[in-house]
Amino acid sequence: MKRLWGFTVLACLLVSNISCQSEEEIKRQRYITEGILLYKNYCANCHQNKGEGLAALYPPIAGSDYLANKNDVICLIRYGQQGPIVVNGKRYNRPMPAQPQLSNLEVAELMTYIYNQWGGEKKVIDVKQVTPILEQCKKP
Repeated sequence: MKRLWGFTVLACLLVSNISCQSEEEIKRQRYITEGILLYKNYCANCHQNKGEGLAALYPPIAGSDYLANKNDVICLIRYGQQGPIVVNGKRYNRPMPAQPQLSNLEVAELMTYIYNQWGGEKKVIDVKQVTPILEQCKKP
């Protein structure tokens, strides 16, 4: 039996890593992959590819204290922001455009990528979590 177990473990190591991953990990990787594409299309122009922001114009995402409140970030992605914002003690005053064309799933994928890349998390921010928050912050 020990030998069979050892073979199974070895097979998992030799075969594609995905086949031995949990469903949750596969989902996380899928969300991150989609999130990367969304980030490049909608966010990287201002916040840059590595999330460092752009000088005094656009705040960083990487290492940002603003990531502490996920609900605010979710609302910000969908509805944008006008007026000043303070990130890491520094004031920024450029508008962030709303992204109403993004589906709730796309917002969840983007959030998963951002928080796994720069927020110290290793989990999915599921569309089931994002949807009620988007309903609460919905703009008239």
